[in-house]
Amino acid sequence: MADESFSASSVGSEPGGHSGAGQAGEPHLSRQLSNRHIQLIAIGGAIGTGLFLGSGRTISLAGPSVIFVYMIIGFMLFFVMRAMGELLLSNLHYKSFTDFAADLLGPWAGFFTGWTYWLCWVVTGTADIIAIAAYVQYWWPDLQSWVPALVTAATLLLLNLLTVRAFGETEFWFALIKIIAIVSLIAVGLVMVFSRFTSPDGAQAGFDNLWNDGGMFPTGVMGFVAGFQIAVFAFVGVELVGTTAAETKNPEKNLPRAINSIPIRILLFYVLSLIVIVSVTPWRQVVPGESPFTTMFALAGLGIAAGVIQFVVVTSAASSANSGIYSTSRMIYGLAEEGDAPARLGKLNSRKVPANALLFSCAFLLFSLPLLASGESVIEAFTTVTTISSVLFMFVWTIILVSYIVYRKRRSELHRLSKFKMPGGVVMCWVVIAFFVFIIWALTRESETLEALLITPIWFIGIGIAWVVIRRRPAHVARYAAFKAELEERGR
Repeated sequence: MADESFSASSVGSEPGGHSGAGQAGEPHLSRQLSNRHIQLIAIGGAIGTGLFLGSGRTISLAGPSVIFVYMIIGFMLFFVMRAMGELLLSNLHYKSFTDFAADLLGPWAGFFTGWTYWLCWVVTGTADIIAIAAYVQYWWPDLQSWVPALVTAATLLLLNLLTVRAFGETEFWFALIKIIAIVSLIAVGLVMVFSRFTSPDGAQAGFDNLWNDGGMFPTGVMGFVAGFQIAVFAFVGVELVGTTAAETKNPEKNLPRAINSIPIRILLFYVLSLIVIVSVTPWRQVVPGESPFTTMFALAGLGIAAGVIQFVVVTSAASSANSGIYSTSRMIYGLAEEGDAPARLGKLNSRKVPANALLFSCAFLLFSLPLLASGESVIEAFTTVTTISSVLFMFVWTIILVSYIVYRKRRSELHRLSKFKMPGGVVMCWVVIAFFVFIIWALTRESETLEALLITPIWFIGIGIAWVVIRRRPAHVARYAAFKAELEERGR
């Protein structure tokens, strides 16, 4: 079984929903995620901690122009998702984006993408746990922050050690809570706006709050640019449906549905909710270190509702961390199957769950504990961690786009036959890559994000050294040759 795989998750079950054993009688990952799971996982990936906590800092930096920040990022990432969707469906034996990266760009791309994506979610999960520690202080301000951090990591580990269907169900309900909360917030906020609700401190709700305090761009061009620093983190996980491909029933139908719903989700969950928040809560009154969702209700004097929203925010962060644990375990499992991680991490338990990979990934989430104990404020720790995460995710998204560019050049016939073509094609790939360069430049504008940005090359230097060592191993060369031969035999 190990010799037949190369890229992460390439050992998944056969298309069509059948699962079985490998050549050595070992179990495959099982296709247990239905359409409702995939749809809600996709929504959960698009609504994360970056929106609930990070949007507070983004609003304080950019003012009402934050609305355009989220619209632009969402627009660009839709094309990343469409490129990924066309590539995954061009060959149903691709089980994740690391598979097509390895096939189209070479084994180095599969190795770099797999390990970097693993680190992406380890870092993101750390940010989520930091956020949970901050949220819990809403109820217990004297509680040591490491306590909820440790409890969260242990709980999510136990949930993921069950079947993949258990993960799907957990994420389904987490995402449903987020949807209900945001829709409720929008509905209540609109009532406040149209009734010209006045808070106890005299702030009056109204759409004119979007422009009556310095206009739509009150902090200038550089304030608008600064808004991209944290906002991009709100979208990490949008590609999560690409890592569930090996465990998705009927991917030809379910993946396009999930991907095509992204623009609607962005307009509803990001743009409309932020319009309502800034209309009810004047942007200067938004506290960077607090969730503006909670602040909106508290400012209106609705303390009970604010507490409920705070609970929803906690479940949102837990949902994001849950997705991260799932993703990291599947990536490290695939890397172990390739021989690019210890073989013990490539074992499935009787429930077809990579338990060792789960334990390995969860251990790294405990890095949140020293960060919380460092004495920095939660929002400072959150900013540092989210900047690193954003840069790593942009690397993965860029690999997807470059893979698509090569696919269009080498596999033009497959593109012609595709029923899920990426709109804009190669031109939009270059536009989005240029946008990522702009984001990197934006991260250099603030000292906090610049420091975090300067840390990330250490990872790529380390992974590059590891690749130089691994790439020449005969077993690794043989596995890649077998991977390519299998794709050719099954027919691209």
